[in-house]
Amino acid sequence: MTRRYALYWLPAPGSGLAAFGNAVLGYDNAAGAPVPHPDGLGDLAAVTGGARIYGFHATLKAPMRLAPAAEEADLLAMARDLAAGHPPVTLGSLTVAALGPFLALVPEAPPPELGLLAAECVAALDPLRAPLSEAERAKRRPERLEPRGRALLARWGYPYVFEAFRFHMTLTDALPEPDRAAWLRRLTEAYAASGPEPVVIDAVCLLSQDGAEPFRLLARLPFGTAHG
Repeated sequence: MTRRYALYWLPAPGSGLAAFGNAVLGYDNAAGAPVPHPDGLGDLAAVTGGARIYGFHATLKAPMRLAPAAEEADLLAMARDLAAGHPPVTLGSLTVAALGPFLALVPEAPPPELGLLAAECVAALDPLRAPLSEAERAKRRPERLEPRGRALLARWGYPYVFEAFRFHMTLTDALPEPDRAAWLRRLTEAYAASGPEPVVIDAVCLLSQDGAEPFRLLARLPFGTAHG
């Protein structure tokens, strides 16, 4: 069975943001367990099936297979080293927005440090990444990418890195255009009712996926934590 790994940011367990996102997607990737949708939003199940596999998260290093000579322990050690030397990043307030056909939580005013963090994560773990298979490459629809996107995909295994990175926490699958405005209103209201607070990124999370199973948290790695 193929195992993939990803480096994500997950809200702190027990936080209001985690509770909101997990309920919207119907899955908690830290606990590896289903979560009931919010009251009045049971129909979310029909528009979150794809996003549910990944859980509520922001991508820092996209899902990847390990190179043949690499071990999970190597990846964990590399991610831990990156976290240990990193200061917190103040993200500020989030808002529900449309990203093409998807809805997601995005920062109202993303700080420059956010893009730098994502770039560090991409570059730091890449030596352990297996090259894309033809099927993996095709899944990214390179024919729809601009030349720069195709170049990023070829070099880093993912086209939305560095200057193409945009921090987002996906809330839905692709929605038909006529449905987007209603879902945007409903999820904006639900997010406001959750009591949102400004966000600080003070850890990264390593997750794994076996085959087509949902992603599960392997380790939460706090920033600035020395280890032996």
